[in-house]
Amino acid sequence: MTGNRPEGDSPVRWGVLSTARINDKVLAGAATASNVEVLAVGSRDRARGEAFAAEHGIPRVHGSYEDLLADPEIEAVYIPLPNALHVPWSIKALEAGKHVLCEKPLTRRVAEAEEAFDAADRAGRLLMEAFMWRYHPQTDALVRLAREVAPLRVVRAAFGFAIGDDPGNVRLQGGLEGGSLMDVGCYCVSALRLLGGEPVEVGGLAVGDEVDVRFAGVLRLPGEVLGTFDCGFDVPPRGVIEVVGAGGTLVSEDPWHGRSPRLTRDGEEVPVEAANPYGLELEDFSAAIREGRRPRLGREDAVGQARAIEMLYAAAG
Repeated sequence: MTGNRPEGDSPVRWGVLSTARINDKVLAGAATASNVEVLAVGSRDRARGEAFAAEHGIPRVHGSYEDLLADPEIEAVYIPLPNALHVPWSIKALEAGKHVLCEKPLTRRVAEAEEAFDAADRAGRLLMEAFMWRYHPQTDALVRLAREVAPLRVVRAAFGFAIGDDPGNVRLQGGLEGGSLMDVGCYCVSALRLLGGEPVEVGGLAVGDEVDVRFAGVLRLPGEVLGTFDCGFDVPPRGVIEVVGAGGTLVSEDPWHGRSPRLTRDGEEVPVEAANPYGLELEDFSAAIREGRRPRLGREDAVGQARAIEMLYAAAG
């Protein structure tokens, strides 16, 4: 599955494709993972790449993405590029013999998700969509407790914050497939699917011109469970998951990043372990490379995610 790989427990040698701001969080997580070595960064602006490498203690700089992918010592790459570039560069990296952790969302189209995983299979390399929130202990506890309060009736999620109206912000550029559903709503969709299963019917409403600045959706999940969510770029910071079952109500606060996790069951707090989900994600993916196994998230989850987002955009017109 993973092709030829070094023997033993040596750390996986990683490269980062671009100097995107999200890298700060990912690299902080990498510092907590014993099986991860960030060896190089690739940037189309070499000066920017060198400044980024100096700031983060990365020993090697490549002056283009192509040069990074041609580096024979790099085993895996993290891709935090704008959404429209996720699949093309994931495929290029896979064809260059690299394992790929691609920032969410991999894509809004089922066909593209299948294409990317087909490329991974042909190359004998791993590909994973980077939903780091799935690795937080709070998420594991939420899934466990959801089984205890089942059958579920309603699952509600929200994620939003204000980003201003800078047209240079990639989140606001339709050509780069920005939009609130792609950027933050995808977390909500991930949660509804994780807790309730794959949607059989959806409805969606979007606000915005070039991209959806706000999006609200309702999903009919298996067993007549209703899933609802809203997301936005022009709202105060908010993030929550609420699970309503016949046996009680669960509320997960700060579910997406887990900086200040708090989980309650019928108002009573459930202890949750503090953790860096980026580090846990990188640790699992690197272990999967070394052990020749699948990581926690794979084709089925990524394709299901793309299908749900594709359905929601179609419903919103």
